[in-house]
Amino acid sequence: MDKLADMALFASIVRNQSLAGAGREMGLSPATVTARLQALESRYGIKLLQRTTRHLSLTDSGHLYHQACLEILASVQETENLLQTGSKEVRGNLKISAPRDIGKQYIAPLINDFAHKYPDVTPYLYLGDNLTNLAESGLDIVIRYGELADSSLISRKLASSRRVLCATPEYLRRKGTPTCPSDLANHDCLAMIRSNEELKNWHFEDDAQHNIVTVVPTRYSDDGEVIRQWALCGAGIALKSWLDVQEDLKHQRLVTVLDGYMKNFNASTSAAGADLNVVYMSRQYQPKRLQLFLDFLLQRFEKDFPR
Repeated sequence: MDKLADMALFASIVRNQSLAGAGREMGLSPATVTARLQALESRYGIKLLQRTTRHLSLTDSGHLYHQACLEILASVQETENLLQTGSKEVRGNLKISAPRDIGKQYIAPLINDFAHKYPDVTPYLYLGDNLTNLAESGLDIVIRYGELADSSLISRKLASSRRVLCATPEYLRRKGTPTCPSDLANHDCLAMIRSNEELKNWHFEDDAQHNIVTVVPTRYSDDGEVIRQWALCGAGIALKSWLDVQEDLKHQRLVTVLDGYMKNFNASTSAAGADLNVVYMSRQYQPKRLQLFLDFLLQRFEKDFPR
C-alpha cells in the first residue's frame, strides 16, 4: 500500500471537488479512484468525505486528514528539491486568492515583485469576492476583508480598513447628498452579490443604535471591481472598503457620504470587521516558499499601510 500516493489522490479529490476530476488529473479511471478512496476509508475505519451526486464535503476526520496530506506532500516536495539541486532553493507552486479589487490593485503587483526575487516559485492568483473554504480549496493563502470565523485557521491583519459609502461629486449634484441612512431609499445604490446572496441590507451604527436599511439597488455584481467602476461612472452610491477606493478618494474621483455612521454588509459592529487579513492553514510545517511569501506580504503592507 502506497500511503503517499493515497494522500496525493485524496488531495486531488478535494482540490477538484470530484472523483472524476481527480482521476483525470492523476491518470486513473473513475472506478479506480472510487475503489482507492473506499479502501482508504476502510483502512482507517472512518468516513473522510460526504458524497452526493453533485457535491463533496469533508467530514471532521476528512479535514484533519486533508490538512496532514497537504503538509506531508509539501514536505516531500521540499525534500525532493533539496536532493535534486543540492541546495535549499525556493521552488514550487503558490496558490493565492484575493478579492478582485484589492487583488488587481495591490496583490498582483506584489506577486510580480516576489516572482522576480524567487523565479522558481510559480504563483497562481485567483480573484474573487466570494468566501472560500480554505481546507477544501487547495489554496495556500486567502486574502479577505473581515473577521475570521474558523478558529482552526490562522489570520494576520494586513491593513486596517473600514466600509465607506461613496459616489462621484457629479452624481451627488444630480441626485442630492443623503444626510441619514433612510435617505438611501431615494438613491441609486450599487450592491454586491456574494455566494448568490444579494447584499442589499446595509447595517449602520450611530451612538450605539443599530439600524438596517434595505436599499433597492439599480445594479448588482459579484465583482467588487465592477461595483467600483460603476460608482466612478456616476451610476450610484457604493458600499466599499476604504482600501479599495482610497486613491479615488484622494483624487476626489469619489467622495464619501454618511461619514458619521459605522457601515457594514452585516450586523458586525467590531472595528476589525472590515480590516484586510491574510488567512492560512495552521501547520506545524510550512513550505519555505509560503513562509517567504507571507513575510514579503506582511512587510509590504506594513510599509504601505503603517499602523
